[in-house]
Amino acid sequence: MKYAVLTLILSSASISTAQEAVMPDYELALDAVQDGEILPLADILAELNKTHPGEVVEVELEYDFGRRVYEIELITPEGLLIEVDLDAATGKILEVEEDD
Repeated sequence: MKYAVLTLILSSASISTAQEAVMPDYELALDAVQDGEILPLADILAELNKTHPGEVVEVELEYDFGRRVYEIELITPEGLLIEVDLDAATGKILEVEEDD
């Protein structure tokens, strides 16, 4: 899988304590991975490539659907821009949308 510009944007909506509020976003994500709360992005991308191959252009880690969600935008081999939402804890695909 080719990776173009890859950004990781974390939503502050997932901050739940005052201690976490002062932590940088990347540390919150790292802690969540180390605590087993979410899967590493590399694992998510490897699994996503099996069902939705393409060039990743943006990645966001947000709190949606009552859980942490990786929102991944990619360009398919056919040239379509799609967004795939995956449960960050399980890697299960929650939604696939074609963007304009």
